[in-house]
Amino acid sequence: MPQQRHIPVMQTRVVELLAPALGHRGAVVVDATLGMGGHAQALLDACPDAHLVGIDRDPEALDIAGRRLAAYPGRVTLVPAVYDQVGAVLTTLGRGPVDGVLLDLGVSSLQLDETRRGFSYSSDAPLDMRMDPTHGPTAADVLNTYSARDLARVLSQYGEERFARRIAAAVVAERERQPFTTSARLVDLLRSQIPAASRRSGGHPAKRTFQALRIEVNAELSILAAAVPAAVNALALSGRLVALAYHSLEDRIVKRALPKGAASRTPADLPVELPEHGPLLRLLTRGAERPDEQECARNPRAASVRLRGAERVAIGDLAVAA
Repeated sequence: MPQQRHIPVMQTRVVELLAPALGHRGAVVVDATLGMGGHAQALLDACPDAHLVGIDRDPEALDIAGRRLAAYPGRVTLVPAVYDQVGAVLTTLGRGPVDGVLLDLGVSSLQLDETRRGFSYSSDAPLDMRMDPTHGPTAADVLNTYSARDLARVLSQYGEERFARRIAAAVVAERERQPFTTSARLVDLLRSQIPAASRRSGGHPAKRTFQALRIEVNAELSILAAAVPAAVNALALSGRLVALAYHSLEDRIVKRALPKGAASRTPADLPVELPEHGPLLRLLTRGAERPDEQECARNPRAASVRLRGAERVAIGDLAVAA
């Protein structure tokens, strides 16, 4: 079962950072990227007075998490939604402002391990990659309909792929012969287009392209850019936010948003800070925290994670970055 293989990343540290805000009766914590509910379960165990709101766009994840969290009757509310909608979800539930928010970003273990979802390049499967498999275009749609220019942009911007233009041209030429439907054919094409020296030093030749397609299909970065301010703005005073990012594009958005919230809002030309224009946030981590060697050995998927946290210290809204 996927939930039996799932190991929540940096679980102990996530609980340590969020628990101080969740010790009072009526506390509410939002797991805005619920997945299979591993972090959620740990928070419910550590904070017996807290109610958890779990959000996920993946119906299968909500079903698995719902069964896992059934042992906490009356303490869990699950909602099908995308995590940038956290404010609207809480308004509908009448639950805001809240005391904690967790953002565990990127693709989930469930999505990676279920080969039929098409997220993994290690097994042949339909090129789907939708986190919500009931909505929107698939990775195959992107490969078969985007122009070479747009494909190259996606691969370069979201996969940081050095050979983006070369790969895009090959995809467009190959799809004229037969549209792309499954992952193995795409992987074979990528092996043929990435030079041997880069394959030896840059990891699996499909890694960057699959990341780029997944981000494009699910609009991950634009959603994240809106989700971090939405999560901050949903917090009560002394509420806490923890974000786990798994690649540099995700982490860049988080590390820009949280220090922005921790900066003074007093106009730069004033010689003293105005009390009502002080920082919205206090950073709980110095830069990004990383898992220790033992966790990486136990759970290789933790190796790339960067954890950042912040506490709400003033009233006001954090704007979405331009």
